[in-house]
Amino acid sequence: MPRVTDRQQQTNALLDAFVVHLLAKLEADAFVNDSDSDSDSDSDNSDLGFDDDPIAEGLIESIEQLEISESFLMITTTVFPDIFRSYVQVTPECFDALVGSVQNHPVFHNNSNCQQMPVEDQVAIALYRFEHYGNAASTMKITLWAGVSYGTVKNITVRVMTAICDPRFQAMTMPWSTPAEIERAKAWVEGNSCAAWRDGWLMVDGTFVPLFQQPHHFGNTYFDQKSNYSMNVQLINRPDLTIADYGIGLPGSQHDATAWSQTQLPSKHEHLLRPGEFVWADSAYPLKSWCQAPYKECIFHIVFSHFHDFLSIIQP
Repeated sequence: MPRVTDRQQQTNALLDAFVVHLLAKLEADAFVNDSDSDSDSDSDNSDLGFDDDPIAEGLIESIEQLEISESFLMITTTVFPDIFRSYVQVTPECFDALVGSVQNHPVFHNNSNCQQMPVEDQVAIALYRFEHYGNAASTMKITLWAGVSYGTVKNITVRVMTAICDPRFQAMTMPWSTPAEIERAKAWVEGNSCAAWRDGWLMVDGTFVPLFQQPHHFGNTYFDQKSNYSMNVQLINRPDLTIADYGIGLPGSQHDATAWSQTQLPSKHEHLLRPGEFVWADSAYPLKSWCQAPYKECIFHIVFSHFHDFLSIIQP
């Protein structure tokens, strides 16, 4: 269902009140016309102007004020789910969950008489900016789209990033997998491989999030192996693609093994993994009893077998 903002609810209530008042006025006018039907007056009673109706004028003025204060942002992102998703790249349900997770963060509250704009508006503006790239993500473009000031866009971006990067947000929104979820993941691994590998119910890999340009501070450290400026993001997920943990904040020049060390598993694997459980990884990650890198082993055996064949040929 499309989201309905508080302003929209207030507008709908005022419109309902206006319609009820209009019907009452028409009914009263009809009663007056019936009572005067014996007269020969030719006056036109079809004028429905509200110049002398303070109630109607007040309702219309209130609706106009609400519509003016309703930013273009919320008008275009709360009508239909498809339109909403095209602007912020999440479903309305996901958006509501995200707002509920960050709305109590101290960064969105202050003791000033000038209150901040609603948290849902701030999150929507930030997501719209994150969804765009290059010039389309410029502060001026976001300002014109959202109907807010230049400084407000910058402050909103900082607030939302502060709330999302807070470890409390990660702990609240991404708790560790439940025993039932772990068992389903193991069953999938066993069904698609073999019983000996069923305890490897997690996978880890890194990805680069490209940046539009070189960052101002320590920009060279963001230059990755693909000759782009980016950030290294580590994702640990189950076979059903549900993310179980993640690591963010390191520049693109950092090796996956280094970025991986910033996540929970390397430091808390004794508490998070049961005996015998492990994580699947590629050759960029260290080989541990709880972290298996099958590609590294496969490459090693292939190279070793070719090297052994080569030795058998050159040796007499």
